[in-house]
Amino acid sequence: MSFPLFDLTGRTALITGSSKGIGFALAQALAQAGARVVLNARDAVKLEEARAALAAQGHDVRAAAFDVTDEAAVEQGVARIEAQGPIDILVNNAGMQHRSPFAEFPVDAWRRLSSTNIDSVFLAGRAVAQRMIPRGRGKIINICSVQSELGRPGIAPYAATKGAVKMLTKGMAIDLGRFGIQVNGLGPGYFKTELTQALVQDAAFTDWLSKRTPAGRWGEVHELAGAAIFLASDASSFVSGHILYVDGGITASL
Repeated sequence: MSFPLFDLTGRTALITGSSKGIGFALAQALAQAGARVVLNARDAVKLEEARAALAAQGHDVRAAAFDVTDEAAVEQGVARIEAQGPIDILVNNAGMQHRSPFAEFPVDAWRRLSSTNIDSVFLAGRAVAQRMIPRGRGKIINICSVQSELGRPGIAPYAATKGAVKMLTKGMAIDLGRFGIQVNGLGPGYFKTELTQALVQDAAFTDWLSKRTPAGRWGEVHELAGAAIFLASDASSFVSGHILYVDGGITASL
């Protein structure tokens, strides 16, 4: 059965921070929908391992190692990708977490969080948008979080960065909409990944999460696929400035 609105055949998608975890899952989802995917991360070895894994599944995939917090590196990296064909879809997924009580939060960790979680979205988004504008089309998906809406103890700076990504998404949608570019956010809830493994194994936290989440469980990364394909495809041609939360209902529940 074919669903043309969701078909990404012939389109190229750049996914930042995609050597593992949610970024890799999103890359796999877009590839399964027909897109050529370009994986990005700083670690070239892990990036090649991820590329090889997707290529072994029969997908059209390339790797582009560069630091999305470095303006010059982003510009050069995007230019190299565009030299082989236009970027039709950008997924700004690169991000990090650091947990510490606010009064004890290290300044260097605050700066790393801000650079990785906010600067990367601005830099990659700007570089790709500049090239999408003359073409009059494009899809940009910024990875937000339930922490774009909700707080938790020990992660005030992280929540601040994800709140900023939410508002940057809305601002980008406003400025770029007249050029035929849709900009939306994808907000994952609590998903089982390498980065959350310690929390998954924490029985008390998992019990709290299961009670707090209407779905009653952790999310599995493959459950982000449908939302990502929707936001990357023609199915969302009149959707922009929206944050789509995939969270088992946690943002809807007190």
